[in-house]
Amino acid sequence: MSPRRSAEVIWPTDAELNILQILWEHGSCTVREVHEALYGSDGAGYTTALKLMQIMHSKGLVDRDDSQRAHVYRPAISRQRTQKRFLTDMVQRLFNGSPSQMVLHALGNHPGTSREELREIRALLNKIESEGG
Repeated sequence: MSPRRSAEVIWPTDAELNILQILWEHGSCTVREVHEALYGSDGAGYTTALKLMQIMHSKGLVDRDDSQRAHVYRPAISRQRTQKRFLTDMVQRLFNGSPSQMVLHALGNHPGTSREELREIRALLNKIESEGG
């Protein structure tokens, strides 16, 4: 059965995002490799991981190579695109479409921002200002 492809936007669930995080970090993986990353060696959850990955394949979230005995899965959607979609949705729904309000809220309510993170933020702001944006 081939994955369903449509114009409809598919939003990964929290459990699917956990699997995508593993695939984004490690690249292509078998179900066993994803299971071990999610649950460790406690033996629980293999069939859950298998079923979730089959559902993700049918939704078009992952691609599957079934030419080997152990199917190998890889992400069909990029981390950056997924982050952008979730972030855009959050800005629209929670901050009335204002990215600056989201940033101010995040920085103002998170005192643990490291010096390195602040340097990266300053560099990005400087870049945006120099480009006239």
